[in-house]
Amino acid sequence: IPAAFGAPLVADTLRVRFLGHASFALETPGGVLAVTDYTGYIGNPEVVPDVVTMNNAHDTHFTDTPDPRIPLVLRGWGPESLPAVIDEEIGDLRIRNVTSDLRGPFGEGARQDGNSIFVFEAAGLCIGHLGHLHQILSDAQYGAIGRLDVVMVPVDGNFTMDAKTMAAVVSRFRARL
Repeated sequence: IPAAFGAPLVADTLRVRFLGHASFALETPGGVLAVTDYTGYIGNPEVVPDVVTMNNAHDTHFTDTPDPRIPLVLRGWGPESLPAVIDEEIGDLRIRNVTSDLRGPFGEGARQDGNSIFVFEAAGLCIGHLGHLHQILSDAQYGAIGRLDVVMVPVDGNFTMDAKTMAAVVSRFRARL
């Protein structure tokens, strides 16, 4: 079903739509549209998100050429050897990140802080997108992420963790969805 963006929302609600693989669209009551793990495609070329987040694990999590009309492009990787540090507000949406390490292809060449877990706060809810998670989170990372009402995570058991391990990570958040 094509994503229908922009339909009015009741106060204190969010609209969450699965777009494909690791991409989700989040719409706030104030009309802010955010897309996670933006690859350049959201299903409707006439809709321009207000903010996109990306992780650079591979091309199903980012694009080198985001639409120049997007006001806020948040890359989940920092400048060389530094973690991304993100805490932004756009309209009624706050977006922040917590980094985790990213292993290279086939488990080789780990990159410290190469993945960002993005936390979206709006309408009294916290939504976490775990990005391209490769390992169990530390207590400090769980603490930095905080309470989540909704957790979104791609699982393939090949490039990410297997389903059983990922389920243990997700269950520790005690999210409602």
